[in-house]
Amino acid sequence: MPAGDAFSAAQKHEIDKAIRDAETMCRYEFSVYVGASDGETRPFAERLHGALVAPSRSVLVLVDPAARIVEIITGSEARRDLDDAEVKLAALSMQTAFAAGDLVGGITAGVLQLAEHARRPTLLHGGPS
Repeated sequence: MPAGDAFSAAQKHEIDKAIRDAETMCRYEFSVYVGASDGETRPFAERLHGALVAPSRSVLVLVDPAARIVEIITGSEARRDLDDAEVKLAALSMQTAFAAGDLVGGITAGVLQLAEHARRPTLLHGGPS
């Protein structure tokens, strides 16, 4: 969360907690970058994602509040459980919160929504009837 200077300690804690909860929920790694992009947004987000420790198992959420842009990059493994429609839905929900002036709430809700969609369903095994 590089642009963390814009957040209070309580807000940073709230975002960090959402990231930890999301990782526990679905076992993928989440990273959040808040700030301006260095050049075109999508390639910049892809470079950030590629520099993560385990990019294939990672989800990167880039938020550029000034440009009103949200980019979500999913690694190859995460993409198996998190499809484009689910990513777009989370991005839309984040943008709605941002438009209402709730940057932290939008980030935390979006990260948790992504994790909820990426969580593998619990398999129930039934015996013979």
